Amino acid sequence: MFESAELGHSTDKDTYRQAVPALRAELLDAQLDLLELRQFAVVVLVNGVDKAGKGETVNLLNEWMDPRHIQTWAFDAPSAEESERPYMWRFWRALPPRGKIAVMFGNWYTQPIFERVDRTSKKAELDKRLDDIRRFESMLAQEGVLLIKFWFHLPRDAQKARLKALEKDPRTRWRVTERDWRYYNLYERYREVAGHVLRTTSTAAAPWLIVDGSDANYRALFVGRTLLSALRRRLDAASQHWTPRLSVAPLPPRVDGLNVLDALVRQDMKRKDYDDQLERLQGRLALLSRSPAFRTRALVLVFEGMDAAGKGGAIRRVVGALDARQYRVIPVAAPTDEESAQPYLWRFWRHLPRRGKVVVFDRSWYGRVLVERVEGFCSEADWMRAYAEINDFEDELASAGAVVVKFWLAISKDEQLARFKERESEPHKHFKITEEDWRNRDKWDEYSRAVCDMVDRTSTEYAPWTLVEADDKHFARIKVLRTICERLEAALG
Repeated sequence: MFESAELGHSTDKDTYRQAVPALRAELLDAQLDLLELRQFAVVVLVNGVDKAGKGETVNLLNEWMDPRHIQTWAFDAPSAEESERPYMWRFWRALPPRGKIAVMFGNWYTQPIFERVDRTSKKAELDKRLDDIRRFESMLAQEGVLLIKFWFHLPRDAQKARLKALEKDPRTRWRVTERDWRYYNLYERYREVAGHVLRTTSTAAAPWLIVDGSDANYRALFVGRTLLSALRRRLDAASQHWTPRLSVAPLPPRVDGLNVLDALVRQDMKRKDYDDQLERLQGRLALLSRSPAFRTRALVLVFEGMDAAGKGGAIRRVVGALDARQYRVIPVAAPTDEESAQPYLWRFWRHLPRRGKVVVFDRSWYGRVLVERVEGFCSEADWMRAYAEINDFEDELASAGAVVVKFWLAISKDEQLARFKERESEPHKHFKITEEDWRNRDKWDEYSRAVCDMVDRTSTEYAPWTLVEADDKHFARIKVLRTICERLEAALG
C-alpha cells in the first residue's frame, strides 16, 4: 500500500521555486470559481504518520489560497459535549457549505485507527466503523461534496530522523511529545492497521492519495497539484451542468389496495378516562426523565402525520411532563439558505441532544421521503437513497445511547376535512389552515403511498414506527405518552 511513497521522491529548490507562482495563481483562481459557482463543497482529509509534514502542508495551502474561505479543523480528543453525542456529530457540524473548502485534521479516521493500534478495540469493531464511514462518504459524494483524502507517509527510519532533528533544535523541541515516541515504537502495527483502513475505505468516489512526506518541496507540489486537478475537473463538470447517471430500482406495485394505514381502526376515549390517564402518564414520564438512569441516555421524539392530525396537541402533552430546561422542540419547515447549502441531514444533526436531554422534532428528516418526494422537490434517486441514509442516522443515534421514538399520527380523510372546516370557522384557529393544506389534501393518495413506503423501509428494531389512531385526539395523546414511557422504561431497565 505504501511502496510508492517509500521511493524517496524529491524536488530540487529551483524546480520548486519555478513551479510555485503558477500553481498558487491557479489554485486561487479555482478557489474563487468554486466560491462564485457555489454548486459543491470541498472536504480535504489530512491523515498519516506523525511528523510527515501534515501541518506544514496545510499551512502552505492557506498561504497560497484565500484563508477566509478555507475552514481548517483540528479535532483532538472529544470534549465532554462531543462525547455525549453520536461519534460523527462533531464532524457533521464542521462540514462546509457549498462554495467553501474544509481541511480536517484528526477526522473520522483518527480515533478508530488509534483504538485499534492500542488494542482497545477489536478488528470487528474497526470494520464496523469503517463500514459506517464508507456509507457516510458515499452519502457526501451523492450530495455533491468533493472529498479528497490525503495520507502522509514516512518510512520508519525517516520518521525517527525527523523526530530526533526536531528534538535537537530548541526552537522545535516542543513539537515532539511522549505520544510521538510511543507511536513510533508501534510503527509496524500502526502501518499494518493504516494499510487495512486505507484499502477498505479507498473507493471510486473517495480514493486515498498517499503522499511521500520525506521531502517538503515534493509533498507541497504533490498536494497542491492534486487539489488543483480535482477542483478543476469538478468545476468543469459543474459548469456544464453534468450530473452522475443514477438509476433506482422500482418500488413494488400496489395490487390489492391494502396498506398499513387502512388497517388502522378508529379508537375513541371518554373524557374522564383521558383525564385520569393523562395525569398518571405525565407523572410517569416526569419521573423517568428525572431518574439517574436517564442521565446516561437521551430522548429523540419524532412527530409526523397528515395536516391537522394533532401533532401540536400531542407534543404539548408530552413536554407538559418535562422540565423546560431539559427539552427543546424543533419545528421543521422548508430549509433555509444556510441549510440548503449543506448535505440534507446536516440541519438535523446540529440539533441532537446531550445525555439527559430531550429533543422533539415537529416534522423531521422524513420530509425527504414524504413532501419532497410527493411534490417533486428532489429527484427519485435522492429520496430513494434517503431511506438507507435515515436508517444509518438513526442507528448512530441509538448506538450513542439515544432512545428514538417515532410517531405517525394517522387520521381519516373525513376527519381531516372536518378539522379543516373547524379551523376556517373559528377565529382563534384560522391561522392553522392555509392554501397549502388544501393542496396537500388533493394529493392524499400520493402521500398515503409515501407514508406506507416510509414505514416499511424505516421501521427498525432500534427505531420502530408507532402508528397512532388519531381521529380521536384524546386517544392519540394517551397512546403517545404511554409509548414514550414504555420505550424509556425498556431502555433504562
